[in-house]
Amino acid sequence: MTGTLYITGDAEADGLLNADGTALLIGMLLDQQVPMEWAFIAPRTLRDRLGHLDASKIAAMSEDDFVAVCVQKPAIHRFPGSMGKRIHAMCAVLDQQYEGRAENLWADVVGGTELSSRVRALPGFGEEKTKIFVALLAKTQGVTPAGWQQAAGMFGDDTPRSVADSSDPDTLTKVRDWKRAQKAAKRDKQDRPITP
Repeated sequence: MTGTLYITGDAEADGLLNADGTALLIGMLLDQQVPMEWAFIAPRTLRDRLGHLDASKIAAMSEDDFVAVCVQKPAIHRFPGSMGKRIHAMCAVLDQQYEGRAENLWADVVGGTELSSRVRALPGFGEEKTKIFVALLAKTQGVTPAGWQQAAGMFGDDTPRSVADSSDPDTLTKVRDWKRAQKAAKRDKQDRPITP
């Protein structure tokens, strides 16, 4: 992998995301209820603490031992315990189904529907997160199976609405500006009204 994602403001952390599929999946998994930068810098934090980001090695750890790494200060997320459990479970799936390599999840897909189904089956990946990740793979990592835009839904368009649209400081600013405007208009990332 050699991607173009620009998100953390840290060249080493972004480099890891663009070179390591497991790092990218972990960042995407954590991208909720915290700033994007916090979520996507966490893979580097974990790698520094563990000495690796090998999904099979993480899966082989006890859940408690892995969560202990996640909750160390600074914690990897606002909810490091529950998110640590999700990362551990996701790494177990990567170990069991994809030979411990996240890249194998998308390496041989024949279309966007299959890619979406595989991502959606991961722990912690709901419908919207799956669509964003499909768009992120296509827009920043060159993973463009036939039908990826349909699988990504609105996140496959040219509107800078998510992390998938951030490839340099300018596009990151556009994503932030768009999100602020949506929040002010009480609309979500898919341009739907936010209901209380």
